[in-house]
Amino acid sequence: MFTFTGFIQLALVKKVYDLSKSTAGLRHNWSWAALVMGNTGGHNTSMRIPPGNGPHQVGCTDLMVGHTIEGTFFRLYYPCHDSEVLERPDWIPTREYFNGLADFMKINRSISERIFNYLFGACEIPAVWNASFKSCGKCPVVIFSHGLGAFRTLYSAICCELASQGFIVAAVEHRDESASATFYFTEKSEVEQQKEQASCKPSSVNPPHLQQQWMYYRPLKPGEREFPLRNKQVKQRADECIKALDLLIEINTGSPVENVLRTQFDWSTLEDSMDLCKIAIMGHSFGGATVIEGLCKEVKFKCGIALDAWMSPIDEEIFPRVKQPIFFINSEKFQWAGNIARIKKLDSAFFPRKMITIRGTVHQSFPDFTFLTGNWLGKLLKLKGELDPNVAMNLCNKASLAFLQRHLSLEGDFNQWDTLIDGKDDNLIQGTNITVLQSSI
Repeated sequence: MFTFTGFIQLALVKKVYDLSKSTAGLRHNWSWAALVMGNTGGHNTSMRIPPGNGPHQVGCTDLMVGHTIEGTFFRLYYPCHDSEVLERPDWIPTREYFNGLADFMKINRSISERIFNYLFGACEIPAVWNASFKSCGKCPVVIFSHGLGAFRTLYSAICCELASQGFIVAAVEHRDESASATFYFTEKSEVEQQKEQASCKPSSVNPPHLQQQWMYYRPLKPGEREFPLRNKQVKQRADECIKALDLLIEINTGSPVENVLRTQFDWSTLEDSMDLCKIAIMGHSFGGATVIEGLCKEVKFKCGIALDAWMSPIDEEIFPRVKQPIFFINSEKFQWAGNIARIKKLDSAFFPRKMITIRGTVHQSFPDFTFLTGNWLGKLLKLKGELDPNVAMNLCNKASLAFLQRHLSLEGDFNQWDTLIDGKDDNLIQGTNITVLQSSI
């Protein structure tokens, strides 16, 4: 199911990997990669993730509460005070995520890590790391769920836009073995702690009694049916989104939070900062399925936005229990009749359902990779569609903001883009471009 469920199709890396084993040598291949990517070690300013367009500067930080696999882990995006010190976080946080992407794509870790690091190692997220939170009234809240093979940082263009418009956004990193990589901690033995103390090693940012444990993407086993695994995962994913929301609610009440990661961010500044009557859930691909599952499980989610939702993991029996408004934003090239038929089974005469399709887009037009590849190769590898990625992202973000204003009763002028919800733009299709037989619905 990689064609339908894979998060990224970085065939480029596979190509570079194959070339790296040829007699031409890796040095030549890196030059070739830079040429076709239109990227020179991440210093080409035209290859960057776009910043938010809203009135607020954006800050971000990571939060992990509970060090075990059952804990909660997300990246938070929020409005922040203007700062002259602009420390921006790396787009790919650590080398283990490169390894996870390699495993997901079934290529050699050691070589692919060097290629990934060369191509994307200098890419940064357009937000200020650990910046101080700026109070701008009660902020609406969005919980974001990533796609299969992704992790918490790869949708920063969408998350930064929402935060720049005054939202608090928690991008969950899922631990259901659908992320290409993630981590948690286990307790070190007393012997291990004593050895470290004796070696006089400098203390890390992590608690001295804990050690990182990495979890990588789990592919299907030979002969394994996909639905049972994905259905179990989507239920866990929804639970993780709900736990992230519950944690934000605790923070909003002023409850102290113990961040395992010990980042330099004052969580007490978020007390009474969120409007807990204005909460939405949003996600891409497998994250789109997570949106539907999450809406069914948690009434605090007042509406949901599903970006190119992959519907196969969901039990259809839950569809009648989803009462909140849903907005499906699809790419032109990803959807197929069976998937659209399942989306249409959520249609209701009582609860708002909207769907638009962005012309000239592909499944990867929503995550950040679409901004970090050269034009012709991006199209060749389906990381870019025919439509300029900035235009596509602006349409997606403006339509999302208009939908959120409508169904969260937000103040502001996002309703200026209400027509986009109905697909009224030259680059939009109202509904879908896919023909679906009524009998299949």
